Amino acid sequence: MALPGARARAWGWAAAARAAQRRRRMEGAGGSPSPEPGGPRAALYVHWPYCEKRCSYCNFNKYIPQGLEEAAMQKCLVTEAQTLLRLSGVQRVESVFFGGGTPSLASPHTVAAVLDAVAQTAHLPADSEVTLEANPTSAPASRLAEFGAAGVNRLSIGLQSLDDTELRLLGRTHSASDALRTLAEARCLFPGRVSVDLMLGLPAQQVGPWLGQLQELLHHCDDHLSLYQLSLERGTALFAQVQQGALPAPDPELAAEMYERGRAVLREAGFRQYEVSNFARNGALSTHNWTYWQCGQYLGIGPGAHGRFMPQGAGGHTREARIQTLEPDNWMKEVMRFGHGTRKRVPLGRLELLEEVLALGLRTDVGITHQHWEQFEPQLTLWDMFGANKEVQELLERGLLQLDHRGLRCSWKGLAVLDSLLLTLLPQLQEAWQQRAPSPVPGG
Repeated sequence: MALPGARARAWGWAAAARAAQRRRRMEGAGGSPSPEPGGPRAALYVHWPYCEKRCSYCNFNKYIPQGLEEAAMQKCLVTEAQTLLRLSGVQRVESVFFGGGTPSLASPHTVAAVLDAVAQTAHLPADSEVTLEANPTSAPASRLAEFGAAGVNRLSIGLQSLDDTELRLLGRTHSASDALRTLAEARCLFPGRVSVDLMLGLPAQQVGPWLGQLQELLHHCDDHLSLYQLSLERGTALFAQVQQGALPAPDPELAAEMYERGRAVLREAGFRQYEVSNFARNGALSTHNWTYWQCGQYLGIGPGAHGRFMPQGAGGHTREARIQTLEPDNWMKEVMRFGHGTRKRVPLGRLELLEEVLALGLRTDVGITHQHWEQFEPQLTLWDMFGANKEVQELLERGLLQLDHRGLRCSWKGLAVLDSLLLTLLPQLQEAWQQRAPSPVPGG
């Protein structure tokens, strides 16, 4: 449990956050941003590694707790958040995302303690987006209300399917009726700020019934929806069942048809496809995920969490990809000893960073503006990189890509086949980079 003083500060921040949300609703979505300090900013991801059970398709870093001491986990999450905020020199946290695992199994006091630590170490505006992933069976209305009181202001519900047979296949612990009940309760508590996930491309799944699920979900959902294609991962129960012939392999052509028809249904319903897998209406985009796609800095807290930021000790010039120790007990030992459980640090070269800017930026409907590209590469423009290449020109002529005064982006048609476009764009980026004039900066 958090110390009484810390808990009081956390609930105080949560009260200020709720007041800010009320102001924003009254002022409308286009209100002025909060006053902010100068200096580095980042998003913060917090990984809760525990689940009630392992789903048949999941290969995430998660564990079934055996005698979990939550107070120790809470203390380590708080410590690591404070340490990495100081190491990074981040002065403003734009968003916080509690993922997992199943973070709705954590105590609301743990969520409050982490938010308090962030607010005490950096500037966490009262209107920052704070998202919690929730599974229907671990998120009754009373518990969701407690998370709201702790400072959560957005929910992401792992609904996955509205077919009970498919839910059993996936190893989910909830039924379709459980999911819809949780969704209705969440919308009452967090109006306009509830996202749901729907999977496609399951073994033996057919287009018509899946579209029926999507249409049914549109009668119940809020303003944000994510469509995810099943990925069969080695080491999962579902992968083994397919390998052994107990289940048919997912049909990629059927999955592609589901995706194409699903995105058309959502567009007709007023949703903007602002990213390959994500759809929003009424401006309900995910601030946190937008940071990822814009190649912004983010800190990863908790066992197995990933982060990308520029440590101050590195001279403030090299961004690092960081991975925290996977296994929770070992991670906690390292946090107690060193203040953080970073297991791997990989400095990112300028070309590697540009590859990420390209691959992530093109996942969005905005793409990469010239101004955004220039923040990462002030010498070679998007025109320099791609303007004269014949293969890129062919993609432009086919209407899959657009390169103009705004920047480089996929068309509606191109967004659905981004992976194939990157097979042309990434090699061209690498070739243009190799042919550039040497940098005048030593080691540049």
